[in-house]
Amino acid sequence: MTDADQPQIYLIAPSDLELSQFPDTLARVLDTHPIACLRLALATRDESRIARTADACREVAHARDVAIVLDTHFALVPQLGLDGVHLNDGARSVRKARKALGQDAIVGSYCAQSRHEGISAGEAGADYVSFGPMGASPLDDGAQADPEIFAWWSEMIELPVVAVGALNATLISALSPVTDFFAIGDEIWSDDDPALALTTLLSAMKQG
Repeated sequence: MTDADQPQIYLIAPSDLELSQFPDTLARVLDTHPIACLRLALATRDESRIARTADACREVAHARDVAIVLDTHFALVPQLGLDGVHLNDGARSVRKARKALGQDAIVGSYCAQSRHEGISAGEAGADYVSFGPMGASPLDDGAQADPEIFAWWSEMIELPVVAVGALNATLISALSPVTDFFAIGDEIWSDDDPALALTTLLSAMKQG
């Protein structure tokens, strides 16, 4: 697999981040690796907190020509100067988000383990779909996406697909030939050096 054939990285910011430190950490990661997109997936519903975080992260991302999308709250996207939204309810909100944001915005959809939901999201106007989690995590209900869904998708569907959730080097190596993006977040942020942690994960793609 050549570098041109390799999946791109879709970075997910921590759900609870420290604004006095995270922008610098983010900048180091973006300066070390080519990143296709940054997603803000904040645990808070506080619009003021979301806005402050978006402002800080947008400045870092856009300075490096990295698109930035917000989880769920598509009504906030235009006023925060973001590039789009990531939806977590499959196909259900895609048409509504697309109508609100227009054709130029990014609209992505998490479809859990459902190939049917992914197809429906694509038909509704999603720019990409994601399936997961790929690995076991104590934070979910134990369900995991079957890697076969990516093999089928890459052969049958042109819409870009994202692998997300509890990724490790083994999964990345196996999925590299059949996914367009890896969504990386918690896998690196707990490390003392997130940029180096991402380097280690990305090395698995070269073995895929």
